[in-house]
Amino acid sequence: MAPSPSSASASAPLSDGRAELFALEPRFAGIEEAAGPLPWRTRPRGFAGILRTICGQQISNQAAGAIWTRLSALPGALTPEGLLALDDATLCGVAGLSRPKAAHARALAEACLDGRLDFARMQGLPDAEAIAMMSAVRGLGPWTSEVHLLFAEGRLDVFPSGDIALANSARHLFALEDRPKPVALARMALAWSPQRSLAARLLWHHWRHVTGRPLIEDP
Repeated sequence: MAPSPSSASASAPLSDGRAELFALEPRFAGIEEAAGPLPWRTRPRGFAGILRTICGQQISNQAAGAIWTRLSALPGALTPEGLLALDDATLCGVAGLSRPKAAHARALAEACLDGRLDFARMQGLPDAEAIAMMSAVRGLGPWTSEVHLLFAEGRLDVFPSGDIALANSARHLFALEDRPKPVALARMALAWSPQRSLAARLLWHHWRHVTGRPLIEDP
């Protein structure tokens, strides 16, 4: 989400992408001036990283973090084999996953074991093909897949346009009349390629600052 699913540092490994992004859209340049240095969050590659992202689907960061803390403490839960050995009483009652998310976690584990989700092969795939591989697994839609590529795989040009916080942040930063829908936000983000991942990180950072949320949270 292995290291902590949300690790932060004051300096971004891709800091050289800032100049390119700021030239494409100067309003990004003011985010760190107001909000402070961008924390550089990462998640582990592979099964554990996607499992952490499943925990965060459609719930608050605080709730997702609490569930992840309980889930990651369960013996074996961070391996496909170990997770499949856990029953609903443990995944739902102890860890706090909803029954649909428990089913998604099991689908992920099964796909890892039967080879449908091959992380070694995925590293060599273009973004769209990697997203398609993950999205073919039950419960791993585009948002989950894109967040995983951005935070765990370090892809440079991924933008989760279905993320509500990104849409709210874009509305605020660009003084839009309405919150952009995913298709409109994806179209807007095309102008920030090939630095869309950095743009997403900065927009999340901007939204945390605007809303007063702690910097330690991930999307």
